[in-house]
Amino acid sequence: MDLITTIEDLIKFRTETGNEKEINKAAEYICKKFENSNASVSVFQSTASPVIFLHNTDSWDFDVIILGHIDVVPATDDMFNPVIKDGKMYGRGTLDMKSFAAVALNSMEYVAKQKLPLKFGVILSTDEEKGSKSTESFMKAYPQISAKIVLDNDVGGDITKIVSKCKNPVFVKLIATGKEAHGSTPWDGIDANELLMKTWQNIRRMYPYYSLETQKPSDTWFDTVHFATIAGGQVSNIISNHAEALLDFRLTENSSLENLEKNLKSCLEKGVEYKIVSSSTPVVMDEENPYILDYKQFAEDIMGRKIEFEHIGGATDSRSFAVKGSIVIMHSGTGDGMHASGEYVEIESVKQIADIQIKFLEHLAQKGIK
Repeated sequence: MDLITTIEDLIKFRTETGNEKEINKAAEYICKKFENSNASVSVFQSTASPVIFLHNTDSWDFDVIILGHIDVVPATDDMFNPVIKDGKMYGRGTLDMKSFAAVALNSMEYVAKQKLPLKFGVILSTDEEKGSKSTESFMKAYPQISAKIVLDNDVGGDITKIVSKCKNPVFVKLIATGKEAHGSTPWDGIDANELLMKTWQNIRRMYPYYSLETQKPSDTWFDTVHFATIAGGQVSNIISNHAEALLDFRLTENSSLENLEKNLKSCLEKGVEYKIVSSSTPVVMDEENPYILDYKQFAEDIMGRKIEFEHIGGATDSRSFAVKGSIVIMHSGTGDGMHASGEYVEIESVKQIADIQIKFLEHLAQKGIK
């Protein structure tokens, strides 16, 4: 497989989440690549978005699975025409994460061609940018699936770092109920917008505000929240009787949903309630795990430098395997501009990730997995 050509081909598909036509074209492209191989490919679909599943075994007890996605956030037309310049590839999905979906396909092809004695699979979702409902459906449809090791390239953006911890994303909706009145006689009503903002202020006193205008903490491993969306009121001269806000909490492994709910209840003004829209689990790996250390050593050998562990606030689909006891190795290539107009990936870092995966898989095949 020509890795760079495969990346370019994938980027040309306008697989913005929900664009079923282009997503199906990309899925067909991937399936065709493995038509005459020792790998099986299927497209699972129980939601609007499919999951592409490649594997070399009929067993549901995998040695290694690679997770990824091929959907992207919206972009202008030109970003779906990849451009290579000064060792970088520019375009939507170069960093997040079609380059590394291609790496996963490359690893699948290698394992199949070399007939490595590994029960190996690749799972590529197509709606990760909007919550990965397709992956959730896939995991529910096949609850027996497990993997001893999961490789996750959908993290970070710095090949010199292996991620050992991810936070738990918890989305909370605040709902304020007031009483309508004319804007000129506010004493006749109860302003839902005011109730909502007072509640938000109470929450903010528990969870401090950070932005580019504040100093970045030396240690960022603590709970955070940001005000994601807000809506309240319909016209200017009516006191609002309804307001809502969506809050995005990121919790460390030292926190709990129960404690968050306790905090929320203490912050609610009269007339305001909350709902947990979604929650997950933090992914926390032992940095001394022998498989992770083996992977790290291969990475250092190939890169010719030491690499470090880091913690990130972002979520990862690998949490669905982490809760089953999988060893999750989170490592990505280097780039910048994720979800922005100047998104790019450093091509050499993609090639290095591909080499690291192959060396690690060969090592596992020779050593065996306990």
